[in-house]
Amino acid sequence: NSIMLKSDLIIAGSNFIFNHIKKNYKSFLNSDKKLMVIFRGINLDYFHKKNISNKQKEILSANWKVDPLKKLILLPGRLTNWKGQEMFIEAINILKEDYNRTDFQSIILGSNQGRNVYLKKLLSLVQRYQINKQITFISHCKDMPTAYSLADLVVSSSIRPEAFGRVSVEAQAMEKPILASDIGGSKETILNGKSGVLFKSGDPRELAKEINNFMEMDKEALYSMGNEGRKNVTRKFSVDNMCQ
Repeated sequence: NSIMLKSDLIIAGSNFIFNHIKKNYKSFLNSDKKLMVIFRGINLDYFHKKNISNKQKEILSANWKVDPLKKLILLPGRLTNWKGQEMFIEAINILKEDYNRTDFQSIILGSNQGRNVYLKKLLSLVQRYQINKQITFISHCKDMPTAYSLADLVVSSSIRPEAFGRVSVEAQAMEKPILASDIGGSKETILNGKSGVLFKSGDPRELAKEINNFMEMDKEALYSMGNEGRKNVTRKFSVDNMCQ
């Protein structure tokens, strides 16, 4: 990737990437080149709960067979090992077995992009733990704002660092609490304890514990967290800020 450093101006999408470049590609940098951080921006009009109609939610909810009496946990992201779907499944099993919870359902949303062996591995794990009623796989969704709006909690369970972590920012923009691994860009985009929670990366027990904590929170606390998330993204991660 050193080809990316041949230009006079290098933009890192997060402080994590900025430090990664300085540490691993120092020999390609010199005093004539400028290296700076500009956070990725998202469209705050597109990712806004005011634009989601009840009809949109009803249609998607019916298609996904969402139970309105249960909490919905959403894990978006393409199906690949480093996104942590396997670890998420382990956490869901722990949530059911150790916390005796059945008042939830979870959706793993993302394409396998040809990784059929990995998908089979995930399906086999769900079957082995007998948590078919707790986990549903959805391969694609064109309307992500509505997908977020259905969720009570959004999870980003990556076991390797996200360069930026778009899911965490989109979830906050939609005023949804986000639970993410404490590595990479997510550490910069989430206000830990205010707009979401960072959990120990790669630890399914820690993830299960934090999911349970969210499920124990009252509506006022969840609303406050969602509100802080929207304010956080508006302040730092809009397209306007990025372009400016």
